[in-house]
Amino acid sequence: MKASLNRRKFLRGSAVAGAAVLATPALAESHGVTLKMQAAWGGGIFLENAQSFAARVNEMSGGSLTIEVLSVDAVVKTSQMQDAVHRGVLDAAHYVSAYWYGKSKSASLFGTGPCFGWSSQEMLGWIHAGGGQELFDELMGELRLNVVSFFNSPMPAQPLGWFQQQITDASQMQGLKYRTVGLAADVMLEMGMSVVQLPGGEIQPAMKSGLIDAAEFNNPTSDRDFGMQDVSKHYMLASYHQSQECFEVTINKDKWNALSDAHKAIIKNASMAENSGFYWGNTKRYSDDLIKLQEADGVNVYRTPESVMQAQLEAWDKVANRIAEEDPFFAKVMESQKKYAKEVMGYLNLNQPNYQLAYDHYFS
Repeated sequence: MKASLNRRKFLRGSAVAGAAVLATPALAESHGVTLKMQAAWGGGIFLENAQSFAARVNEMSGGSLTIEVLSVDAVVKTSQMQDAVHRGVLDAAHYVSAYWYGKSKSASLFGTGPCFGWSSQEMLGWIHAGGGQELFDELMGELRLNVVSFFNSPMPAQPLGWFQQQITDASQMQGLKYRTVGLAADVMLEMGMSVVQLPGGEIQPAMKSGLIDAAEFNNPTSDRDFGMQDVSKHYMLASYHQSQECFEVTINKDKWNALSDAHKAIIKNASMAENSGFYWGNTKRYSDDLIKLQEADGVNVYRTPESVMQAQLEAWDKVANRIAEEDPFFAKVMESQKKYAKEVMGYLNLNQPNYQLAYDHYFS
């Protein structure tokens, strides 16, 4: 009964939120500042991640700055969150850039873009050290959005997802009704799938009812919380459709400008700290829950074949090049990413030993 209640709570959705009318920075800080941040998550590990970020800010400020975490849809729908932050209806939001890429497909390049041989770690490296943040700020200016954003939490590559049978060839995916988001939707369409974009909490019921044939969300922990093991026993890991992603924390620019320099520094450093906290904590949880899916839930776990991932790369080329021809800014961002990936991954690929070889030596 408790597990059932927990799952219903998870599916309802939740996140972080807060609000405050800020006077001058000095006056506001002396009385304490509260920012309301709504998140896109209905519960589970991503809500915990949003709460972790808020807790870091609250602790580092000694209580002079508080981020208040509110439930999903507490003020606005997830699709309206960015506009709500822009207008000051919300002080802040915690989500991923793919959730608002309808405004600009360039948004997806700051999360669910093409894989240039890098992981989320290197994508965040590009944002923080390779000019990515400056390009994002330029995009906000072009869109005339009154927000500032910070990126953190390098997500492992997302699984290809849940299917009614093992996928051994890309031809098996033709015509399947599949759930994903962001530019990944365009890629899967290019591969012949019929794509449905659904919020996380609607994925399992949609697959159970037959509205969709296959689906991905993000990771083994969230998938198990959703109950995907109850509608499918075939779980495909590894994919290029969303091989790198991170969280975006966006704050109303007027509220940001009204903060003291100390409070701004706290938010920036709390965001940076989440990179490590997220990666260490989430990869352990994902590993534990993958074992539970296999041993307790009877799920068959497979690695997506190289031939399918090669087909994904070819689909990415068509999608990204088509958009770049129509959108000069998209092309500009992609070129910046390619330059960073070529240099950084050139070094890492030469320097990193074959970890799979060592793993097999001890655990094969």
